[in-house]
Amino acid sequence: MVDVTKWPLFSLMEPQELSTIRRACVFGTSANEAIYITSDDEVYVFGLNCSNCLGTGDSQSTIVPKKLDFLSGRKVVSLSYGSGPHILLATEDGELFAWGHNGYSQLGNGTTNQGVAPVLVSANLLNKKVTEVACGSHHSIALTDTGEVYAWGYNNCGQVGSGSTANQPTPRRVSSCLQNKVAVSIVCGQTSSLAVVDNGEVYGWGYNGNGQLGLGNNGNQLTPCRLVALQGLCVQQIVSGYAHALALTDEGLLYAWGANTYGQLGTGTKSNQLSPVQIMTEKERIVEIAACHSTHTSAAKTQSGQVYMWGQCRGQSIVLPHLTHFTCTDDVFACFATPSVMWRLLSMDHDDFLTVAQSLKKEFDNPETADLKFCVDGKYIYVHKAVLKIRSVVSSQQQFNL
Repeated sequence: MVDVTKWPLFSLMEPQELSTIRRACVFGTSANEAIYITSDDEVYVFGLNCSNCLGTGDSQSTIVPKKLDFLSGRKVVSLSYGSGPHILLATEDGELFAWGHNGYSQLGNGTTNQGVAPVLVSANLLNKKVTEVACGSHHSIALTDTGEVYAWGYNNCGQVGSGSTANQPTPRRVSSCLQNKVAVSIVCGQTSSLAVVDNGEVYGWGYNGNGQLGLGNNGNQLTPCRLVALQGLCVQQIVSGYAHALALTDEGLLYAWGANTYGQLGTGTKSNQLSPVQIMTEKERIVEIAACHSTHTSAAKTQSGQVYMWGQCRGQSIVLPHLTHFTCTDDVFACFATPSVMWRLLSMDHDDFLTVAQSLKKEFDNPETADLKFCVDGKYIYVHKAVLKIRSVVSSQQQFNL
């Protein structure tokens, strides 16, 4: 299980309070704000409250968590934050809420007024079900259950994908070559946007001065363009740092491109890459990658549970993936990223990439999955025959009569 107290904001909370947290996100220019959701789907916030990003209805900071009654009871499925910061939150029902900084209409309500409390984003999304959200520095993207991508907010580099550089005050569908595609994932850099479609192709648009769109050049793109360098590969996961990106294929191969000032591409140099290059080729299969638009840090997890980090790590520039003692990529950002934000909405019981040993440990003494039980001192211990067979040095047939 992830230890949320690795982020200093949570270190003042009582163990009883911490035990109720199901999901959490630390954000802000100095990682000074946090939002968390309890097992009862209650939503709490605390921290500095820059630009009203806590959504409490006022501009007061708070070290004591405050409940957001308006959002409590709604099941949160996706959350993202910008640099202002502004917050986007999508619920299980497909509703999208936004609040915080709005100087560039990144809240999608048609104004530039600060959002002091969560407001439903309804313009052009009223009959749409939002499943995923992503924020750049001051722009926003939403993905619907039908694979449509909508974008709005700051558009100085074309990051909204509208074909112009005029700011977009309300959600607008990103069309062009995405018109007949079904998007399955979206991410944002500071001023760039990326989307993966259902056949594993990757499309990028927006600022490209460091090659973060992976197109082989450094010209900005006002509409989506396909990363032809990844042709023939099926991308399963994509993440974006401040000005670099990582892509993971269905075969566990890792590609990186874009800015490399801090070694965040993991190539062994600090040279930018205008096109995707494969990294960690000598390592085992990669199962997860991590990056965040407010940092220059990268991380990856292998099939056996090893976690590597590279890029800007507590002031140092690590130009090659470095093996850590961490068990999850989230810990890399808690301990080494600047600022020490979370790269995703963190799940406290994040079991997606447990190692075999971790999975077996988790299932020990679990009556729901066990197929054998021992009685010790009047109490039952639930175990698994297959594990006992593997571990037994004596014939399992003789010892346990299996």
